[in-house]
Amino acid sequence: MLASNAILSVWRNFDEYPMETLTKGWYFNKAGIKKQRELSLMKEHWQQYGISGNCFDLTIWLLDEFTKAGIEAYPIGHDLKTSRAHVAAIALDEMGKRYLCDLGDQWLNPILIDGEAEDFTNDRLEGFFPAAAVEVDPCDDNVKVTYHRPNGKMSNQTYQTAPIEMTEFLAAAECSQNLIKSKPLLEKRVKRGNETAHWEFYNWKSFLSTNNGLYNDAPANTIEEWAERIHQKTKYDIEFLVDALGFYRKVVNEKNHI
Repeated sequence: MLASNAILSVWRNFDEYPMETLTKGWYFNKAGIKKQRELSLMKEHWQQYGISGNCFDLTIWLLDEFTKAGIEAYPIGHDLKTSRAHVAAIALDEMGKRYLCDLGDQWLNPILIDGEAEDFTNDRLEGFFPAAAVEVDPCDDNVKVTYHRPNGKMSNQTYQTAPIEMTEFLAAAECSQNLIKSKPLLEKRVKRGNETAHWEFYNWKSFLSTNNGLYNDAPANTIEEWAERIHQKTKYDIEFLVDALGFYRKVVNEKNHI
């Protein structure tokens, strides 16, 4: 089920890249009419502030790296141009087999989504998603992924794997960058002993998902405390974090007064 060395060598370059909406909020008022950053600007921001972006940003960057490595790849997604939009990439190996590459959900490794029937006989696959085993059930242009958590909880999502035309994809990216939710989000893969856990900051709470269960962090009371905590997990620039978190505090306050 593991991808080829060529695919993995590109994927590994993104091990330290969180998925987050902080950059979206931070950049919203700094941008002009166009909110989706060009790849060159994403790279500048990574060098200057250590920041990455949301699932559209990460997929744009990943696809470019695949292209540079001579690997055929294309974007996929669902609910485009809505607040529920999510995108990822499909990369093809030398034999033409497709691998799901989802940095937006912080997968640990790309995973095979087509092949022989025996490729999918193992019910629960380890080492692909942090703090969960996965089942993969491909069917035509869809693949259903079921997540098995340590506490016995199960969840699933269905990926639509048909290629999205790049013009449509970029239009959906622009739409996403204009949709600002009031709850900031950051997800980061975190090394923890022999496992890679999943740390999440969402709606002013944070927690760590591990193979042994979920551990809630203590509350933080100020933007500065949150900035320091997120900095410790991501190395994001402190001033950037204070600015971005302040933007979301303002969004919440404005909505509460409507």
